[in-house]
Order: sequence, then C-alpha cells, then structure tokens
Amino acid sequence: MGKSLLGKRVLYHKDGKHSRRLSVKRSFLPAYLHAIQKISAQYFAFPRMLCKFSPPGICPVCIKKVCRGMKMKKTALLIVTGLAAFSLGFVVHPFDNYFEISKNMDVFGKLYREINAVYVDEVNPSQLMKVGIEAMLEELDPYTNFFSESQIEDFKVMSTGQYSGIGATVNWRDGRLLVTEIKQESPSIEAGLKAGDEILQIDDQPVDHSVQDLDEINNLLRGASGDKVKLKVRRLGQAQPLEIAVERKSGRQLNVPYYGMADEHIGYIILSGFTQDAGKEVAEATLALKKQDPQLAGIILDLRGNPGGLLNESVNVTNVFVPRGEMIVETRGRMEGATRQYHTRRNAVDTEIPLAVIVNSSSASASEIVSGTIQDLDRGVIVGTRSYGKGLVQNVRPLSYNTQLKVTIAKYYTPSGRCIQAIDYSHRNEDGSVGRIPDSLQTAFKTRNGRTVYDGGGIAPDLEVPKPVYQPVTQALLDQGLIFDFATQYNIRHESIPPVKDFTITDEIYKEFTDFVAERGFGFESQTDVELANLAEAVEANQYTSLKQDLQALSQKIARQKELDIHKHKAEIAHLLRLEIIKRYYYDEGLIEASFDSDPNVLKSVDILRRPEAYKKILGGS
Repeated sequence: MGKSLLGKRVLYHKDGKHSRRLSVKRSFLPAYLHAIQKISAQYFAFPRMLCKFSPPGICPVCIKKVCRGMKMKKTALLIVTGLAAFSLGFVVHPFDNYFEISKNMDVFGKLYREINAVYVDEVNPSQLMKVGIEAMLEELDPYTNFFSESQIEDFKVMSTGQYSGIGATVNWRDGRLLVTEIKQESPSIEAGLKAGDEILQIDDQPVDHSVQDLDEINNLLRGASGDKVKLKVRRLGQAQPLEIAVERKSGRQLNVPYYGMADEHIGYIILSGFTQDAGKEVAEATLALKKQDPQLAGIILDLRGNPGGLLNESVNVTNVFVPRGEMIVETRGRMEGATRQYHTRRNAVDTEIPLAVIVNSSSASASEIVSGTIQDLDRGVIVGTRSYGKGLVQNVRPLSYNTQLKVTIAKYYTPSGRCIQAIDYSHRNEDGSVGRIPDSLQTAFKTRNGRTVYDGGGIAPDLEVPKPVYQPVTQALLDQGLIFDFATQYNIRHESIPPVKDFTITDEIYKEFTDFVAERGFGFESQTDVELANLAEAVEANQYTSLKQDLQALSQKIARQKELDIHKHKAEIAHLLRLEIIKRYYYDEGLIEASFDSDPNVLKSVDILRRPEAYKKILGGS
C-alpha cells in the first residue's frame, strides 16, 4: 500500500498503526502535497516531514510531533491540522486541472495511435504531431513556441549568438534560392561566394522550393566547424554553374555590429540583439566613442529591427546610461519566481551624456524594456515610430528528445508601472506595427519628471519620424528585385569601387541601370492603373461604347508617363541603388556609414542632440 497512494485510501496513524480514513482523488494529491508542504514551510518553518507510512506532509501525527517539538502554540497546531483535514475533504477547483490533463492526454494518445494505425493513407507521425502541437499553441500568444530537434540550432543562435555555418544569408525568390547577403570576414568570402549567386545544389542534393523551406535549407548549410559544404551555384553572366566548397566555421554574432561617429561629436551605436554580453558590448562601444572624441556631445542608440532577447541583458544595456540601484523592469506572473524586480547592479558608464534611442515597429521585447525605461526615467529622447508592443516574458523548458518549449510566464512593467504589451497582439498592421488604440483602452502613467506616457501599445516616440513611403515605380523595382540584381551585375563587372564617402551613382551608372531594367521587361501597376481598370469595367457593364476609345487613349498616356517615372524619380532610386552597391563591397559597416547623411531617423536624432535646450524641454515634463 505504501508504493502508490494515488486513487487509493490514504493511511493515517492510529495508536501507532495505520487505518484507512479517506479516499484522495488521483488528480488532487500531487497539488495537495505541494500546497501543504509550501504552507508548512512558509508559515511555520517546518523541516520536511517524513513518515515511512505516509507521504511527506500529510500525516497528522507527524505534524503534531513537529509542533510539540517546536513548542508551538495550540492555535498553530489547530490551523495546520485543520487545514490538512479541510484540504483532504474538499477538492478545490484549480486542482481539477490535473484530472483534465490526465484524461485528455489519454484520449489524445489513443487518438494519435489509432490514426497512425488505421487511416486510409500512410501518415507521417512526426508531421502530424507537429501540426497538432502548433495548432494547440495557436490558442495561446504568438510567442509560446515549440522547437523541434532540428530547430534547436536556430534557437541557440537567437539566445546565445553562437553559430556554426558559412556566414551567408539565403532566401527564396521566384522559386530560386539566392544568396542575399555575405557577412564580412566570413568563410563564404574566402571561398568566393557572392551575393546574388543562385544555389542549385547543397552537397549534391538539389534544392527545390516546392518541398524545402528555409529551415531545412539552413540545416543543410550548417554543420560542424571545419567541415566543408559543397555548393553548386549559378552566377549572373556565366553560362556554366560553379562548384564552390565552403568550410564551415563557428563564430558568434555580435550584439553591436557597428559603432562610430554619425556626425561631428555625435556617436552612434547599433544594437541588433540581446544575446549574452549585449550590455558589455554597449559599454565598450560607449567608452570607445568617448575615447575617440573627448568632446562627445551625444550618443544615438539604434534599436530598429531589434527583436529582443535575454531580459537580464536589457537591464545591463540600460545600466550603461543609468546609475546603480535603479529598478528597470518588473515581471509579474503566476508561476513561482515569475514575479520579481530587476535593478541595475553596476556603476554606469555615463549618466549625463545626452541620449537618443531610435525604435521602429520591429523593435520588440528587450528593446522596449530599454527604450521604455529610458523614457520613464527621462534619461533620453525616443525617436522613430511606435515600437512592436511585446510586453511578455518567455522561459525555455526542456522537453523529451532534445526538443524545447518557449512559454510565456509573465508580463513585464517599466518603472512607471505600465505594461507595453499590445492589447490585441493577434491583429496588427501589415508591417507588424500596432494599430491605433482607442483612448478608452489606454491608461496614463507618469515619467520621473511628470510627463504622461501610456500603456498597451508599445513605446510611442517623443519625436516621431514617419516611415518612408516610396514612389510606386521605386517600390516596384524593389519588389521585383531589380535593384538587387543590378547591384549583383555591377559587382561582377567591377572589382572595386571608391571609398564609401566618395562613391556616387553617376549618369553613366544610372543609364546602365535603366537599360538593365528595360531588358528585363520592367513594368508595374500603379493606383491609376487600378482605378482605370475599374472605370473600364463600369463602361463595359453600362455599354458606354463611345467612351472606350477615350479610355484606350488615356491608358496609352498613362503607360508613357510610367516609362518616364524611372527618370522623374531618379534621386530616390539612385539613393537605394548606391546603398545596395556599397553593401556588396563594404558590407554592413559600409551600408550604415553610407546611410548617415540620408537616414531621417539619424538626422532627427543628430538634430535634437545638437540643441540642448530643445532636448531638455522634451524631457522636462511638468
């Protein structure tokens, strides 16, 4: 009887012997034991109660002996024994979940086995289970995810920055697997791989868009450091495919891929992630900028596109600009240990230097902790567009067979007390940004200086910079990959280009580009085309035959005008063309430096940091 008490009568002491007293529900006992032990430890500081006849903590005789041994008051003894009797006599509603879990797992297991055994067509058990798990998690928030064994490497890169691969980014476009980016000082550069190359085979295995997703492709490209992966690629302008062997190398993605001077006496740090040592990297970058320019007048911290990462690193990053002992974030959840406060624990690098933090709709989670705290403490000015609005904390739980569950365990709150979690995370704008939130659903909070800020929809910038909207012709060139493809061709034909600050798109280069897109048969549909087509349908439906010729003439005029658009909007197109070409030769570092004089967010940040009175006025509050 002592081996398992689940679903059986619990045995109690009676005159030194056991007697059957009460049946305990199978689903209730584990929770009951935990509750009694927790209450005992919390209120009476009991040692762990052990009885060879009874599970820990439920034997009234043991409780009585411990109470006597500690010379506790009679009232304390009555509370504990009364609570034990009361708890065993009634099954509290939350504990019924244990029965529901047990029952439904039994049902699901039998259903899964039956389908695999008798379904008319052969079933892939792993795929069927994956679909079932994903469907179940869809009922929760978007950030609770299951990682299969094959996805663990992706998760490791996201959480630690560690990877082993070829240092290249690939993507599907029109059914072709293209190398879209080569990392600086990567093994791909050493092997001669170029951005724009189309991968045909990986280790003699043909690639096929219809059956392979990017996860599978990335798994083929990754591997042990020192191993080689053989690629067959098609390069623009070459008739025969190339065989390229790339030696995989292990490395670590830097959280701070770049820091430098955005303008005279204005430093710039881009923070792309919050993996291990993010705070250390930001601190080192700040110290390096101060050493490089003793007259440093301000720092721009760029968090655009930063999806977040480790919560403690968001505290460490903030600590670079905020003194020791400040409360940075509070998490609140129902799991034990989920509710706690996080404070800065080190001396700051600089608590006085003017600070501008740039965010956009892709700045999420840890990025919002940093920007929200900087705003709440009035430590700096937030520039850009409203952030993503992810105020949830995840914890990683290991599962069987080297799989993992990333599960939401808490919400986080910035120093003012606001939670920036978007009220409805299932409905967003096309770019991922938070839609407009009615005032009635927002709660006002105050910053340290008395400024009003709101919860429920990301971090609203102090200085808003509208997202750039390109002309239809420019957007079409981007969507069809023609700017990317021309940069590929230019890179193949030109071994080098002038330094970043000296390289421009000359009339000759732009003529090459317009000829290139003409050869590709470039065309695009404007909003005018759409409206004209609707008008033509209405004319046809109402049989206004006399108007057909007028519409045809108008359509021809619009077509001629569209042909001129590529010249009319040359400045906008040439700017993007310049950046894409520079990236082929000087990689991300060159791209960032080339953007300083044209990026509206950087320009706005430089402007406010150069005007101390305006900067102080924004942060002054009431």
